[in-house]
Amino acid sequence: MKGKIIFIMFMLFSLSYVAPVCADTPVFIIGPGDLLEISVWKDESLSRELIVPPDGVISFPLIGDIDVKHMTVSDLRNQITRKLSDYIPDPTVTVILKQINSLKAYVIGKVRNPGEYPINLETNVMQLLSKAGGLNPYAAESKIHILRQVKGNLVRIPFNYSEMLKGRNLDQNILLKRGDVIVVP
Repeated sequence: MKGKIIFIMFMLFSLSYVAPVCADTPVFIIGPGDLLEISVWKDESLSRELIVPPDGVISFPLIGDIDVKHMTVSDLRNQITRKLSDYIPDPTVTVILKQINSLKAYVIGKVRNPGEYPINLETNVMQLLSKAGGLNPYAAESKIHILRQVKGNLVRIPFNYSEMLKGRNLDQNILLKRGDVIVVP
């Protein structure tokens, strides 16, 4: 009996360390300017580094153009593998994201250092305002907003800095996305 209790306690303890899989987990999407290394095992002539051009279409030997917009690294690897299988039996393809140049957001207006800033998938509004040196004394703290492209439409998301400093309305401190612009009037 004592052994069963210890086993059950061990299992419960172990399960507490299992990371939940969340549908909201951000996934990196390849973007213009990103540096990719694509290699095909045992075929050096097909291995190369390339920078994703502004239109998001890359060219690869044997298979031609691939539109990488809206693709993850694993999506690209799978597509290249599938297309190469017409020419090479059971190809082993590796795609490495060597440098991320497409994840940028912008801060304009009454901050100490306006400009373009690199972000990651976990950067929020307060973090980027901090990177920009914070607000200057003339900033309208309650009238800040984020401009974001959503399906071809420009969306304005309000952000109240004063509320954040008071510890209220904390859910407005959203994660930033590629191309977001924080406007500080």
